[in-house]
Amino acid sequence: MPRDHAVSMTPPRLPRGMPSLLALLAGGTTVFTFAPFLVGWLAPLPLFVLFGLWLHHAPSPRRAAWLGFLFGLGSFLGGVHWVYVSMSVYGGMPPALAALSTFLFCVYLAVYPALAGWLQARAAQSAPLGWRCLLLMPLAWTLCEALRGVLLTGFPWLSLGFSQTDTLLAGWASVLGVHGVSLLLALVAGGLLWMGSCRRGPVWRRGGLLIALIYGSGWGWQHIAWTTPVGAPLSVSLLQGNIPQDLKWNPDNTRLSLEVYQSQIHAARGRLLILPETAFPLLMEQLPQGYLQDLQRTAQQKGAALLLGLPERGPSGDYYNSMLLLAADERPQWYRKVHLVPFGEYLPLQPFSSWVLRILHIPLADMSPGQPAQPPITLGGLRIAGNICYEDLFGHELRNGARDAHLLVNGSNLAWFGNSVALPQHLQIARFRSLETGRPMLRATNTGMTAAIEFDGRVVAQAAPFRAAVVEATVQPRSGMTPYLRWGDHWLWLALLLFLTAGRWRRTV
Repeated sequence: MPRDHAVSMTPPRLPRGMPSLLALLAGGTTVFTFAPFLVGWLAPLPLFVLFGLWLHHAPSPRRAAWLGFLFGLGSFLGGVHWVYVSMSVYGGMPPALAALSTFLFCVYLAVYPALAGWLQARAAQSAPLGWRCLLLMPLAWTLCEALRGVLLTGFPWLSLGFSQTDTLLAGWASVLGVHGVSLLLALVAGGLLWMGSCRRGPVWRRGGLLIALIYGSGWGWQHIAWTTPVGAPLSVSLLQGNIPQDLKWNPDNTRLSLEVYQSQIHAARGRLLILPETAFPLLMEQLPQGYLQDLQRTAQQKGAALLLGLPERGPSGDYYNSMLLLAADERPQWYRKVHLVPFGEYLPLQPFSSWVLRILHIPLADMSPGQPAQPPITLGGLRIAGNICYEDLFGHELRNGARDAHLLVNGSNLAWFGNSVALPQHLQIARFRSLETGRPMLRATNTGMTAAIEFDGRVVAQAAPFRAAVVEATVQPRSGMTPYLRWGDHWLWLALLLFLTAGRWRRTV
């Protein structure tokens, strides 16, 4: 590591309060790096600002934590404000309480960048500039982002690596996963800060070489096919019913869902017809007599199979958010959602949280999770890994099923979030999962964004949001192991060990 112990260039003096404002604004700009804006090349710049504030305007760990908190608050208020829609517009929560709940949720998420600031400052006592910029800050940022994805059930939405689906760093997705790409972005930001803080030529050459290697290697990884085609291309029909959320669960309007999807199944041409999450807002035994058999008969006449979403009541009386495969030569097969949405699909901390049900009008809000290690759904020789709603957010969980599958299928109902950036953000996450696993991802959603994604993250067919549509596409099933599928996020333990060792070593020398 370079041994430059002092900052060579005098940092700019800022008026009182300006560092806090810059941290908040820099965090807010991160939303533009994600879909629908897709300015992914911008992603290192907000981190460059944050790292610069930590370096030059945070004389204590407490101050660094405050600046990290403001950065996170700006990022999450800008990027996940749409949770307000689900609580107020469709959940029945009073607007003021929904706004407060949304703000507090963003406050909680901002704790993780705050923790990163505190940790890097604690570890950076008397550390050389290069040490801080290229080791401590990037590692602290990445480790805390990864922690956000697992602690208290996890919420890795807006992990910075997701923003890179359309940049050279997308090639790294199959190697290191989303947190690895976040680390590389932090290294680029740290490298820029290191270069900008020194006048010496060697620093500029080393920093420039590091950044060139990161992006150049990403370009190279993009040209390696880690997985190979299996069997013939598969024609699929992805059904988007566009059932308004305020009508979907109304018992007086149940027939609307049944009629819309019946009509779309008649019109579909694919070999596999995929319906969204809870396409039928009824248990199987509550469907009109003969309805499901009629749908299956229609599909079989086309030589097709049905993969549909509906709630399921298990033998013990537990309720599940499930997918059901109906095919002529296969027994009925279920996939049960494993990673449930807290306060949306189950209530943590019961009985203390039971009051939530009295405020939110969310149907089937007390479901049970499926078994973590469910076998793939099989269709002939094809193996399908199902995931429902935001389960594709958790790469460390999705990879377990993806390794034995030839393609991924996601059923979602994002009508809860209205016409917000949640829809394109979720599509971008699905694209990243295809990059990580080297497999196609098929997304059937109620209101959007329904899409067929190839193994390299390309969207090959897509429906316009908030329109009833049947997306016809052909994808190529694949097998094989990307480095990420093989090793997952285990490298994070090495990163943690490196951070702890670096911090301890600096305090002893």
